[in-house]
Parts: sequence; C-alpha cells; structure tokens
Amino acid sequence: MDHGKKERIRQADTLMKIISPVLTHGADGTLFSAMPKGDEDKWARANKDKYAALEAVGRTLCGAAPWLNTKQSDPYEEEQRQKYADLARKTIADITDPDSPDYRPFGVTTEENGGNPFCQSLVDAAFLSQGIIRGKEELFDKLPDKTKKDLIRCLADSRKVRPAHNNWLLFSGMVEAALFTLGEEPDLMRVDYCLSQHEQWYKGDGAYGDGAAFHFDYYNSYVILPMIVDIARIFEPFFPEGGYGRRRYEQAKQRSARYAAVLERLIAPDGTFPPVGRSITYRTGAFHALSQAAYLGNIPEGLHKAQIREALGSVIRRCFDGDGNFYENGFLKTGLCGDQPGLGELYICAGSLYLCTTGFLQLGLTEDDEFWSSPYEPPTSALIWSGKDHPADHAIN
Repeated sequence: MDHGKKERIRQADTLMKIISPVLTHGADGTLFSAMPKGDEDKWARANKDKYAALEAVGRTLCGAAPWLNTKQSDPYEEEQRQKYADLARKTIADITDPDSPDYRPFGVTTEENGGNPFCQSLVDAAFLSQGIIRGKEELFDKLPDKTKKDLIRCLADSRKVRPAHNNWLLFSGMVEAALFTLGEEPDLMRVDYCLSQHEQWYKGDGAYGDGAAFHFDYYNSYVILPMIVDIARIFEPFFPEGGYGRRRYEQAKQRSARYAAVLERLIAPDGTFPPVGRSITYRTGAFHALSQAAYLGNIPEGLHKAQIREALGSVIRRCFDGDGNFYENGFLKTGLCGDQPGLGELYICAGSLYLCTTGFLQLGLTEDDEFWSSPYEPPTSALIWSGKDHPADHAIN
C-alpha cells in the first residue's frame, strides 16, 4: 500500500471516530441527553441547554460534508460513508423537528435570549449551512420532503438573530448562501454587507481583522476566509456590475491561498503549531482554510498537494492520537491534544469542539486525486529545518 493511501485511511478513520457519537445519537434523538455537560455552572451561564446539540451537528457536518458527499472506491470506506451519510440525514431531521427532544429554535429574539441580542444559534446555523452547501446531494437532496421544509424553515428563522459587528456578519451571509442553494430567495443586502464590511477590515497579507481589531488567533481560518470564499463564490453572478462579483471572488481565493500558505508553514516538523488565541480547543479547525484550499484546488504557489497532505496529517495525529481526547461514550473532551479544560473559554462546550472536523475537508477528494496519490514530500517547515535550501517567503498586499 502506498504512502498516500495509508495516510488517507488514517485520516478517514480519525474522522469517523470523531463524528460517530454525534451522528449516532443525533439519528436516535438522544444527542442532547448523551452529550457531556462538563462544568455545570459554566454550562448554565453559557446557555448551552439552548444551543449545544445544534453546535455539535452544525460543526460536525461543516467539516464532514465533503467526505459524506463523495463516493469512494475503497469498499470499506464507501460502506462507512454511506452509513454515516444516512445517520447525518436522520440527525438533520432530528434537530429540525419541533417534536424532537434535540430540537431548539434556530431564531431567538433578544428578549428570548435574556436580553443578549447575539444568539449562538446563528453561529451554528451558519456552520450547518456551510455543511449543507458542501454536501447538498447527500445532506439535502436525499432528505424526506418534510425534513427539507423543516431545514429551510429553521435556517430562515435564524434571520431573527442580529449578528455582532465582527466575524458574525459572515454567519448571516452563510445562511443566505445555503437558502439560495436550497432554492429560496436570498437577502442580498446581508450578503453584500458582510463581504463589503470585511473588505474594510482587511489587514493585508491574507488576513482580516475580527471586526476592526486584529487578533492573534485562528479566526481567519476557523471562520473568516473559508466563509468569504464560499459566499463570494455562490453569489458571484449576483454582482455583475463591472465584473465586481468575479473580482471579489478571485480576490477572496488569492487571499485565502496566501493564508493557507502561512498556515502550512506554522506546522512544525512534529505536527505541533502555536497554541495562540481564543478557541484553541477547536484543534484541527485551526487549519480549516488550509484544508479548504486543498479541497477546492486553490493551492498556494510553490506548495504541493503532497506537502499539505503531510502537514495536515501530522497535525491530525498530534491532536487525536494521544490519550485523554475522548470520553468513554466517544465524545470529545475540551483540549488541544488531550483533556485540557483550562484551555476552554466560557462559550466552549462539548458541541463546540466539533469544528475540528473542518481540518478534514481533503477527504472529499477521491483516492485517485493527486492529493492522495502523490509520493511523500516533506512539509515546508520540516524541509527547511532539515537544512535544505528553499525559496524565501513573501507577503501579498
């Protein structure tokens, strides 16, 4: 068995281990009751009774969708893909059915949210939306008619939530992208505003501020660049004036590719990366933008697919192969590479952690893709620190 195939098997097995408890319990209508609650006081203060199940499902499907949506040539992997795709459809039915114990409203008014206008349900409606877009054939087209209607109703209901004036603007735009993809009329003002406002927050060299301020964290990867790319791509035809939509999409791809190149260089030869900024317990979600670049073929100049494969593979092993990452019932524990609850902010719960699946988008590429079939190439950091010569890195505007 060649190296790339072995690496694919390792990554696919890890993804299945991660998503299994969410989709198994989601399909049975027992997701909320089965989820670890952790610190009960913290859970209550963060209102997780209202959002935890949607968090787990939205984030799981955001990252797993490309794999769930792609027929595989390996018989075992294809059997597992079909199994989990079926569980995913049942899970979507579960969280969108008002009669299900896992259901919570996607749209909550300020009054219903204890006076807080910024409701978490919008965040995870957006991650679910991104997953539906990435896996529409399996995650929407094959749904029963009732579930299709329930899903559209729930996503549209999230419009009640006012986004904060930061990366949350993209959550509103992402929901509009999904509604349009599912045949509904989009609110183009939400779309144009989220993209135009982020243009005002661009800081250079592929990075945006999270709002007006710049933070040293991974939110350009967790949320900002992947959502800008997907929203700009879907709505490119809606802004034809002077080629505006096309230029905006091409610019988004260029910036995302640059940021992906930076992310790849941040991965050390041993698979570690700087544990800086908030939400670090999203683990491999820090490499969402790099994984998306590989999945979409938006490869940074001077970087090869095999290098990205090896870099992502080393991070996946570092984050998940050790002891202490999972509870006995299979759910993830809070941490970066183990049981590290001190790394989790107030808003982090068991459901939040499943944004880690966005580091696995490359599994949406078939086994015969160059990403998997290419021979081993060391990632950039490993190559340079081995003493070999390499072209210098350069910023973009």
